[in-house]
Amino acid sequence: MRLESMVLVLVVLLAFTATKQAIPIGNLSPINNINDPKVIDVANFAVKEYNNRRRKPEEKLRLWKVIKGESQIVADGVNYRLTLSATKVYTSNTYEAIVLEWSLQHLRNLTSFKLIQA
Repeated sequence: MRLESMVLVLVVLLAFTATKQAIPIGNLSPINNINDPKVIDVANFAVKEYNNRRRKPEEKLRLWKVIKGESQIVADGVNYRLTLSATKVYTSNTYEAIVLEWSLQHLRNLTSFKLIQA
């Protein structure tokens, strides 16, 4: 009886964890059309979210273009890894943004945004 209770608790915990994390199903695949409106929309979202986390106006970025992209199907959505060029004041740099999109809920989360080339 005690073992059955522990197994039940473990199953509930695993189900709860699975709903809160993106579980990879496929490998990262290159995005062939980086000018697709969906890709541009995800890139704009990433820059906007990055800017929302900045306090100083001079730290705010403006998307210039998407350089390359990869996507990965996960249990409840899609992970996008985008390399993009963005400008800060008059300087252009290259950044990597990772965005998780939950398709059914129409939600996105910026999970990473980092400078890769100054």
